[in-house]
Amino acid sequence: MFKKILIANRGEIAVRVIRACREMGIATVAIYSDGDRAALHVRKADEAYHIGPPQASESYLRVDKILDVAKRSGAEAIHPGYGFLSENATFAQACADAGVKFIGPTPASMETMGSKTRARQEMEKAGVPLVPGTSRGLESPEEAERVAGRIGYPVMLKAAAGGGGKGMRLVHSCDELRSALEATESEAQRSFGYSEVYVEKAIVNPRHIEIQILADERGNTVWLGERECSVQRRHQKVLEESPSPIVDADMRRSMGEVAVRVAHAAHYTNAGTVEFLLDQQKNFYFLEMNTRLQVEHPVTELITGLDLVHLQIRIANGERLPFTQDEVKIRGHAIECRIYAEDPDNNYFPSPGKITLLLSPSGPGIRRDSGMYEGWTVPIDYDPLLAKLIGYGTDRQHAIMRLQRALNEYFVAGIKTNISLFQRILQDTDFQAGNLDTGYLDRLLAKEKMPASQRAPSPAIAAIAAGLFSVLDPVSASRKNGSTGGTASAASNWKQKGRSEALR
Repeated sequence: MFKKILIANRGEIAVRVIRACREMGIATVAIYSDGDRAALHVRKADEAYHIGPPQASESYLRVDKILDVAKRSGAEAIHPGYGFLSENATFAQACADAGVKFIGPTPASMETMGSKTRARQEMEKAGVPLVPGTSRGLESPEEAERVAGRIGYPVMLKAAAGGGGKGMRLVHSCDELRSALEATESEAQRSFGYSEVYVEKAIVNPRHIEIQILADERGNTVWLGERECSVQRRHQKVLEESPSPIVDADMRRSMGEVAVRVAHAAHYTNAGTVEFLLDQQKNFYFLEMNTRLQVEHPVTELITGLDLVHLQIRIANGERLPFTQDEVKIRGHAIECRIYAEDPDNNYFPSPGKITLLLSPSGPGIRRDSGMYEGWTVPIDYDPLLAKLIGYGTDRQHAIMRLQRALNEYFVAGIKTNISLFQRILQDTDFQAGNLDTGYLDRLLAKEKMPASQRAPSPAIAAIAAGLFSVLDPVSASRKNGSTGGTASAASNWKQKGRSEALR
């Protein structure tokens, strides 16, 4: 087994990997920028090395600096976490050239799946179901118009090298297409340094379902159930859960088998995620493959009892998967909320600053993966993800109840967070019923902006109103409840008043 691993990342995922290494008896090396000198992952690691200024381009994205730290520290392997260089084939190859094991897939697999158009080409050969569209970059606006006219509007323009919700445009008509294509190509060039854009049919109100896979270096591949990732804002996941409320055993098996076929077509090893769109007729289509550990991996860990980071490290060490597909069991339900430093009252604008008070939830069925602590100053230079709060229960309703309790215990002062957003989501009747698609959150937020007179009262407000009504007009209330007495008893009235006060 590796004796020392460098974590080429920051924040909660760096802390997560450090903890896994410590459990396995592996020493850890952290890297940090000027903006992260006091970060939690720096405090937790056995060693920490400064690599540059706050700008990611001069620190966490500098392959040369990271490999220099690996050499100086004697690290035998590098775990990339997610984001930054985690899906960078050039970095994976540089690690191999330097004699340092990259804990992830091979550079060739990353190149195949990193380009959306190349991935579509390989999936076509493998017989994987695809959304109708092109499998190569568009060469001209005229070609875009021909293809869109053939497959039918609405269509989605996508950057071939896209990810994280960037480089995407929904186009409803031919009149919008040329300007949208120009804007998407420009965004793709700015964000990814590669302007290639392709087009595919837009699935109306789809669900976003993904399958976690693991593959060792001896050809064994398994799938570990699905995750529902339809609660999104600006194409970015906000809340994930497993299992999906809409996926039954047969669909789960079919999607899992297709995900394994995708992995084999890409000659994939280590942990990865195959993402699908599910239409309203429950047909699923390959969307893309994320060649790394996902932010939402804890929900899979909770329902399977497996530690994905441990398994990543063991696979990278050349070990065989310690179980077969038949031995994978799914138990219970898990839901994850991504806690961001952002202001819900200001269009979710990032909210950096010093955390002056932190009260963290705990108790049965609650897991918290966090990169923050009281007194820490959240930098403005990086993604505002602070922590992940995960609730686990015997079934979906149990998980929701536990997560609601935990969110009510969670308090962060000094900065703004999106905790209140999850409190609203979890009490929403559509969410509780599992009526989800990728437009769900936009509809919920739009509904909250409606004038109060146009909104139906929530169950909680209705209950409070009923309680107050019974106190203020006990005669009418007693008649409505079928009482034969002319007035409510003094004891009954006292109880009702006490209950209504408690609800305030």
